[in-house]
Amino acid sequence: MTHTRSRRRSQFRALRREAPSTVAVLAAPADFAAMRAYRSFTFRDHRAYLRRTETLLRALARQGVTTRVTCFDPADYALFCDGARLDPDSPESRSRYVAEIAATGTAVPYAGQRIDDLVPLLTDTQAGRRTWQDVAELLACADTDDRPSTGPPTARGHAAFRRAADALNALLEYAGTGRHHLVCSVHVTGGGPLSAALTVVRTHDGLLRMTDTDALLLCGVLAAGLATGSPGGIVLRTGRVPPSGPPGAGTVRGWSVRDGWLRPLTEAEVFAAYCTDADTGEPVPPEPDVEYAPGYALPRPRPGGGGHR
Repeated sequence: MTHTRSRRRSQFRALRREAPSTVAVLAAPADFAAMRAYRSFTFRDHRAYLRRTETLLRALARQGVTTRVTCFDPADYALFCDGARLDPDSPESRSRYVAEIAATGTAVPYAGQRIDDLVPLLTDTQAGRRTWQDVAELLACADTDDRPSTGPPTARGHAAFRRAADALNALLEYAGTGRHHLVCSVHVTGGGPLSAALTVVRTHDGLLRMTDTDALLLCGVLAAGLATGSPGGIVLRTGRVPPSGPPGAGTVRGWSVRDGWLRPLTEAEVFAAYCTDADTGEPVPPEPDVEYAPGYALPRPRPGGGGHR
């Protein structure tokens, strides 16, 4: 009998390892506070909740279970329950919601991180998802026929995305070898600001190392600015590689969105943009060992594609 029970437990553990799990986390204190309105949600302290979540994740990892982690969005959850006619004050409804968002592909794999390291990763992923949704809506609204002088009609949103990809390629081509950090920001009229960041390493043999999802998001934000004519721009920070400079030193350049392309900023404009608090307008001390330089002119792509002119 003991041997049979042991074999059954072993078979169960084997099956459990082959059944992936998704854990949804209330990463932000405000989201946690919103869920406390439901009686069936019994946690009362956010830090204690996060520690219990970390314990669960580590237990699944010890069992060899492949686990993905995502953010639990209370507002989205309420909409889900309303659309599916579910009682939101129910653990079963929360379970169904987690199963639903697990299929969206926005979860991150759990690799044994501490919860304090995992929460920023989750919030960044959620922010990127929301930014992408805003970008997709803006490009869909701008999706009217854009008729160049030659060639077939081209959808404006698609054309803007191609121009954004051309701009990114040109920026990195001129930037050369090294570690580059780009931030693109666009202020859309009637909506909130959109922003995306991308870190790229260009090796001496010309290879580019970057995260594809970050590159797509940055191109999307820039495309939204190009398609709508909204004010915005790109800042490029290139870090020096020792012995040319100490760690953390580098050069900052900038461009603004103008007439469907990127206009290089002057050195004074770059300094002003980088050394001014965006919220208060007050000056910010320049970083030590950082050089503020003008942006370089980027060749415009030919109409309809096919290189630059």
